[in-house]
Amino acid sequence: MVEKDYVMRIIHEMVRTILKLIFHKEEETAEELVFLEGVNQNLYQRLCTMAEEGKINEAENMLYEKLEEDGWQTEGNLEKLRLALEFYDALNTKDNDFLEEHDYSREEIREGIKDVLKRYGYGGLAETLLENR
Repeated sequence: MVEKDYVMRIIHEMVRTILKLIFHKEEETAEELVFLEGVNQNLYQRLCTMAEEGKINEAENMLYEKLEEDGWQTEGNLEKLRLALEFYDALNTKDNDFLEEHDYSREEIREGIKDVLKRYGYGGLAETLLENR
């Protein structure tokens, strides 16, 4: 139990560090979380709702479809990176039983964060913060 809590805290702190480094954002509560584009806010809410309903894999697939549809590194698209990081951070708040019950794991959260960061050109940051954790 203690180890699981530790892994949750580490993932959360890594996401917060990444958001601070890239976006200069301090931690926001879910109520305070505001994206520059309303579309991203709506997508974030939809993804979180799907995850709450146990449709985690479907939500992650939708996230990747939207990111690919809009182009990974197009100018001004860093808000999509932020959306992805916030989504994985929200998933990280779920307990292990919930994740396992819905065929997901904390390791998949880490891998998702690493993958998104690499696709946006922050592979070095991903390696630094997420390797050997």
